[in-house]
Amino acid sequence: MLREGAETVLFVFGIASGGSAGLPEVAGGSLIGVAGGALLGALLYLGLLRIPMKRLFTVTGWMVLLLAAGLASQGVSLLVQADLLPALGNDVWDTSFLLSENGLLGRVLHTLVGYVAKPQGIQVVAFAVTLLAIGLPMWLLTRPRRLPDAGLHRAPPYPG
Repeated sequence: MLREGAETVLFVFGIASGGSAGLPEVAGGSLIGVAGGALLGALLYLGLLRIPMKRLFTVTGWMVLLLAAGLASQGVSLLVQADLLPALGNDVWDTSFLLSENGLLGRVLHTLVGYVAKPQGIQVVAFAVTLLAIGLPMWLLTRPRRLPDAGLHRAPPYPG
């Protein structure tokens, strides 16, 4: 937060010292920005409180898993470019006709989950290995457990 605050102060100071905006405009814009940020933060917080914690952490956990798999995929791609790993085949498939990496959705998915329209083989392997190495223990540890049947059953109600 300190870094973000410092960047904001430098940004506002740069606008104010540039001479294009006076003190009332800079102060007014800053106050509107702070108020908007506080309102958005409060709405997000109150909205997240309505979601059951178990569900929230389950969804965010799986989202972080996809992020980690995407980062692993992008990391091995950089290692291939540095000639430290083999590519295991270039352009394993081409989905650019369905979803281009240059479009808005393609860029968002590339950032969040490492989407590549024409992945190298090692990228697919890294993504899958990361999903299995992290996702399988996550699934095993968070799935609902059934208690073993001890053979104890309730007797039917007494008919008399």
